[in-house]
Amino acid sequence: MAIVSQKVSDLSGKQGDDKQFAAVVVRQHPDIDQPKALDVLVPELKQFADISTDLVILEVTMPNGNKQDVYVPLEEFNKATPNMAEVLKNARGTRGRVPGTRVGNGNG
Repeated sequence: MAIVSQKVSDLSGKQGDDKQFAAVVVRQHPDIDQPKALDVLVPELKQFADISTDLVILEVTMPNGNKQDVYVPLEEFNKATPNMAEVLKNARGTRGRVPGTRVGNGNG
């Protein structure tokens, strides 16, 4: 006697073998308090329209140190200032030194 296992889509209940499935992690949703994993048949992925090319993801750190990710449509983000491209170009990076600073103690 042999034991045969079949994977089943969490979305449709359709069966398939491992090569037909994608692993999908739901990181944030109003109905969950921790990430959840779903097994989804690859063709079922097209139900999820990818808006990432038109989405700006911000990490906001409040004065008390609390951090929150904020997701903003690109069009809305660009309305924050008439010259957003220039503002972003001149903004400091998150790594390395602040622009205009020098390495050393200034005695060299």
